[in-house]
Amino acid sequence: MQRQEVVFVDGVRTAFGRAGPQGLFWKTRADDMAVKVVRELLRRNPQIPPERIGDVIYAATAQVGDQGLTLGRDVALLAGLPQTVPGFAIDRMCAGALTAVTAGAGEIAYGSADIVLAGGVEHMGHHPMGEDVDFNPRFVAERLVDPSAVTMGATAENLHDRFPLITKDDADAFAVRSQQRAAAAWSNGVMRNTVVPMSVFTEGGWQVAERDEFLRPDTTLEAVASLRTPFRAGGRVTAGNSAGLTDGATACFLTAEETAAELGLEPKMRLFGFAFAGVEPELMGIGPIPATRRVLEQTGLTLDDVGLFELNEPFAVQVLTWCDGFGIDPEDSRLNPYGGAIACGHPLAATGVRLMSQLAYGFGERPDVRYGLTALCVGMGMGAALLWENLGAGH
Repeated sequence: MQRQEVVFVDGVRTAFGRAGPQGLFWKTRADDMAVKVVRELLRRNPQIPPERIGDVIYAATAQVGDQGLTLGRDVALLAGLPQTVPGFAIDRMCAGALTAVTAGAGEIAYGSADIVLAGGVEHMGHHPMGEDVDFNPRFVAERLVDPSAVTMGATAENLHDRFPLITKDDADAFAVRSQQRAAAAWSNGVMRNTVVPMSVFTEGGWQVAERDEFLRPDTTLEAVASLRTPFRAGGRVTAGNSAGLTDGATACFLTAEETAAELGLEPKMRLFGFAFAGVEPELMGIGPIPATRRVLEQTGLTLDDVGLFELNEPFAVQVLTWCDGFGIDPEDSRLNPYGGAIACGHPLAATGVRLMSQLAYGFGERPDVRYGLTALCVGMGMGAALLWENLGAGH
């Protein structure tokens, strides 16, 4: 059996809102957020017959409440897809949407589906990280995992300990650049291409959620430097150089390359390779380093072959450790050219498709770039990295 090539056709997301009672999505159900982006994908891609969708794969870290009920099937039915379209839920914490994509890619590659809808949703206001989780006492009692591993901010402080040359000033400067690049992306239309406005009910009545709530275009280095360090007295991790707790949803269409041609679609990029890796749970932020190395080895590429990098930014220090590991200047224009999670937020399982959508847009702007990378770290000590080929390269 010949393997089918997998292509990324289109990806969208909601605006990312601040988690909690003051946030845009506080009174909105998580599955309704997912339904919104699915319906927008269908609207934007009328060539795709809904009955041809082979699976709906949806990720969530907290698979309870309005993120429960085998989320992929739940969202498929709520979005009005035919009852013949199956779906399922998946969890790899922050790599949820990335894993939904790789799972769907496997179905396409082996011919069990020719169109897959994949995405993720996280309503961190309704489901705070770790809530209702019963951690096995053996983790700590048998020293399988350092206690700091369950507090993401503490793992970021651990990274600063492990990489003492990466200073708080470095992290703050990276955070300010993220805000500046995101502000530019919003002003020049990049985000309007991928962010779906959604009507939501709030304490003040109905309004449209159309802009990320954590955007701070006027952020200055002086303001960020003065913020407190909540995870450790005299620490280096602050709200300014971290991603905020966020609500949001994402979704994308993947198809077999032959199917895209059959339906007259214009896919933006081809999945070239992917890898996951495990690291010490208390140093989860270094996960993208071995994952990136592994996918480069699998594909025979070097980092010099990769012209765009979309890395998640749960904490500035996490991206800086990746830069340190590969000799990349944190100010490199190839790295997160449209800003990242420090500016827009990180709704855990949803983030992966945001990275892909921004990479796909970047490919459109940079036909000289052939390969791009989407990568992120994962709670409990993992990393994920996906390599993509620009289908518009050289055109």
